[in-house]
Amino acid sequence: DYIDATVPLMAFGEFWTACEYTDGVLNYNQNKHRQSIVDWCDATGGTAAAFDFTTKGILQEALGKGECWRLSDDKGQPPGVIGIWPSRAITFLENHDTGSTLQHWPFPTDQLHAGYAYILTHPGTPVVFYDHLLYFGDLKNSIMALLSIRKRKGINARSRVTIRRAVGDVYAASIDDKVCVKVGNGPWSPNDERILFDKYGEVVWEVASSGPGFAVWELTRPSTN
Repeated sequence: DYIDATVPLMAFGEFWTACEYTDGVLNYNQNKHRQSIVDWCDATGGTAAAFDFTTKGILQEALGKGECWRLSDDKGQPPGVIGIWPSRAITFLENHDTGSTLQHWPFPTDQLHAGYAYILTHPGTPVVFYDHLLYFGDLKNSIMALLSIRKRKGINARSRVTIRRAVGDVYAASIDDKVCVKVGNGPWSPNDERILFDKYGEVVWEVASSGPGFAVWELTRPSTN
């Protein structure tokens, strides 16, 4: 009723339940978990978004343990809420409960650069944890560069993701045929894979940003060669 009466520019909330585990190991299939978040949003008539805890749980497991195969669901889509209702997904790596001083479910600090490369190039509405801008050294530089790419290339909450690879040591995807991203330590390049060459002919993918465990390319122009 409050949302209907006030009609805010954006409204989002938190529906946090535990992901599904078997013998302490995160299950590959988290469809039930993300559906519970979707149902919460649906109960608001779709007027409120929610924190995508499913994406957070899968992403930190995938990057922290070198299990990037987790980042593609059984239909070849992102496995979190962003894979089924991205316009209602608030993606994040950390909040005041999971990280900061409470540390209830922290994202691995050595994977923060790669984590932001993922959420800031993918659909959904990403949020940046304030602590990460102030207290994590050059992480701020990566975040600002990735935000600039997102804005410059027009990536938004409904952007289209095409997953190009999802294996143990590397995940790669193209977004809106404008940006490619790789996270993980394995090798991958959109030029080597000739991404979109079949659509546009010879194209040039240029590295727009890179850092620990990630690289982002943007499609800049057709090749003149």
